[in-house]
Amino acid sequence: FWRRWRNRILVKVLNMQQASTLFNEEQQQQVERAVQAAEGLTSCEVVPVVATASGRYDRPEDIVGLWLATLAAALTWYLFPRSLNETGSWEGPSLLVQLPIILLAVVVSFLVGVVLAARTGWLRRLFTPRQQMLEEVSARARETFFDKRIHHTKEATGLLIYLSLFEHMAVVLGDQNVMDQVGQDFLDDLCDQLTKGMREGHATEALCSVIATAGEKLSGPLPCGDHDTNELHDTLVLID
Repeated sequence: FWRRWRNRILVKVLNMQQASTLFNEEQQQQVERAVQAAEGLTSCEVVPVVATASGRYDRPEDIVGLWLATLAAALTWYLFPRSLNETGSWEGPSLLVQLPIILLAVVVSFLVGVVLAARTGWLRRLFTPRQQMLEEVSARARETFFDKRIHHTKEATGLLIYLSLFEHMAVVLGDQNVMDQVGQDFLDDLCDQLTKGMREGHATEALCSVIATAGEKLSGPLPCGDHDTNELHDTLVLID
């Protein structure tokens, strides 16, 4: 019950960068033109995908909430002390008053921590193990590779350029013929180029540059033939 209720809160308050709002219509068309230009040089089918996040990551909200709840309990105990075994003193609240105050402070602080972690991307990343984010992004990229039928091209020349905004991570996956011709090192270089461009804060330019590099480099081992057909849509896929 708590997890369902908390998820409703997070859906309403989450303000991380959404993939659907990162690119305006003109920028999407710019990326699509880059795909068309690249596929005019190579037989590869290039599919750029941008996702808001690749995993749910419940742990950061819980951790921040627990830290704030613990701090609130200690602070409440300090601010509302009870005087025990002091003859002639009625200083401090009774246990019946102090206990509800502490419980209320703990609950409110936990909820504040959950909302704070949900609304603050860097705070969620701080409390999310990097290895977990890497595994989630890699798994989501592979899932997208199959869901979007990038693996299903006639000559096994599909190329996925996957970008996940929350994790600040990217993955480039190639189908069998791409791997045979250029190898994993080339895909890693494309990924490094993409992440470098994203660090500079230019998502559209970074994607277009990587797509152009892919088309240029793949035009040698996998040139565009006279009878090549466009098997996949030349669109920027946005996943919220």
